This record gives sequence, structure tokens and C-alpha cells, in this order.
Amino acid sequence: MLVTVYGDSILKGVLYENGRYVLERGWERRLAERFDLRVVNRSRFGGTLPKALARIEQDSAAEPDGEEYALLELGGNDCDYDWAAVSDAPEAAHECKTPPPRFLDGLRRAVRLLRASGRTPVLASLPPINAELYLGFLCRGGLSRENLLRWLGDVQRIYRWQEHYSQMVEQVAREEGAPLIDLRRPFLRDARAPEELLCADGIHPSRLGQELLYQAFCGAL
Repeated sequence: MLVTVYGDSILKGVLYENGRYVLERGWERRLAERFDLRVVNRSRFGGTLPKALARIEQDSAAEPDGEEYALLELGGNDCDYDWAAVSDAPEAAHECKTPPPRFLDGLRRAVRLLRASGRTPVLASLPPINAELYLGFLCRGGLSRENLLRWLGDVQRIYRWQEHYSQMVEQVAREEGAPLIDLRRPFLRDARAPEELLCADGIHPSRLGQELLYQAFCGAL
């Protein structure tokens, strides 16, 4: 069985350790071996839905290679902002990379394209982020924490906005009758501190967090 993954840096296997990004794709290798899968991982660092949709359109034009599933894990970068611009002009209006209406329409289109091509689309909710860690990460290079908080109102707006995108993924899964793999609740139910499950940037799962992803995929499969 072939599984094509369209995701961002989380499913690419990115970790932020000792001040730099590294790749660790052990979860992918373990799943392939355990369930006899052939995985084609098209995840990209900084990947957004519009970028993935271009590749999905291209892939959907070809015949599927036997029983083929397409896993979509997107939204984490779509909900992100140009934080340098926010820091420079906290009184201005700022728009995220992929506003909600465009995100919903694009995700529906991706699901329908894949299904029409004979593939089975599967959606994944987003692992939670830690707003305090992420704000500290953003400000490490000189962005104004004061200005970012002035625009945000409160730091947890970062969490709530990312959660909204995960909820939109769940909404599209319900509307389109697509299977949903829940990557969010395993983190929320875990009693360990966010600092153990997430890297210092507050957004990428740590090695312990990647184990939660692996277990969630195992349960779904």
C-alpha cells in the first residue's frame, strides 16, 4: 500500500535542538516496516496548503499506483503571520499566510481532487503548540515582545488561532466524509509538561512528541 504525505515540517520530521533544525524520520521508517507501507513523503519545511495543492493537482492527474492513500497534515504554517511586520507595526492590520476562507476552500478542493483520482484522502489534525515558548522563540532575534503582545492582546491568542485551523481540518473531514487521524488529543491528554513534548521553539514535537505521533498513526492504521 502506498501512502503519499502532503505536510509541513512536523511530518517531515523536523526537530529544533541545540539552536538548530535537524531531521529525524524514525516514525516514518517504523510505520513503513510495521505495516508494510511504501511512504512517499512530500512534506516541506514551511509548507502551506496552497503550496501543497499545486503538487496535489499534479499528482492527481496521474493514475494511482495501486491502493493509494494521501495523508494531508497542513494548517500550521497557513495560520502563521509575518511576525517581523507585526513587530514593526503593531497597530496595523495583519493577515495570516492562508486566511480561513481560502484554507477551507483549498482543503475541500484537495480532498475532492484526490478522491476523484482514485486515491483515498486522509486528514490529520494539528498537534498543539505552546504559545509562551513560541513567543520567546520569535523574539530571540530581536522582535519586540511588547509590540507582539500589543497586537495579540494576550499570548494565548497564538494557541487559539492555531487551534482554529485544526478545527477547520476536522470540519472538512466531517463535511467530506474523509478519515481523520487525531494528532492533537494525544498531546493534550499527556500529563508531561509541554517542554518535554515540544521543542524549544514551541511548535515542533520533540523526540517524545514524535513518539506520540507514531503511536497515533499506529492506532489509526
